[in-house]
Amino acid sequence: MRPRTKGFSLIELLIVVAIILIIAAIAIPSLLRARIAANESSAVAAIRTINSAMISYNSTYPSVGYAAVLLNLGPSAASPCTATSATACLIDSSLANNGIPAGAGKSGFSFVATGAGGPPADTYYITATPIALHETGDRSFCSVEDAVVRANPAGAIAGSEAACAGWSPLN
Repeated sequence: MRPRTKGFSLIELLIVVAIILIIAAIAIPSLLRARIAANESSAVAAIRTINSAMISYNSTYPSVGYAAVLLNLGPSAASPCTATSATACLIDSSLANNGIPAGAGKSGFSFVATGAGGPPADTYYITATPIALHETGDRSFCSVEDAVVRANPAGAIAGSEAACAGWSPLN
């Protein structure tokens, strides 16, 4: 009589590994698309936050108008935050510094806010551009003083307020 062996055969293990690889091949692209969608949703929410901050900044500091740069909307180094026209304490430091460390982006996007005209500055535009196109985001977003968030499906940056105003609004 032959002794009984316990365990799995090599063929059974290879079949299980093949099934796991097939499932992973199906799931990974969906996960990447979900991450891009989450990053884009976060970028749109950040633009809406910056829009609200710009409007608050303009009404708080009418002699200055809209904030010249994104940092002007953020907090000061003092704790608690002391609001001035240079540091209005309207958005968090991560967004004001375009991610931590400064300039590294937030949720895969790089943000820029620019106030112009005046004084007081009577126009502004905000851009959110993917740091790595098709990896952190597929579309770029922007907004001007009408506070409508617009998208560019090609992922290009809006180089001016006029370019941003020409993009199609989000639905």
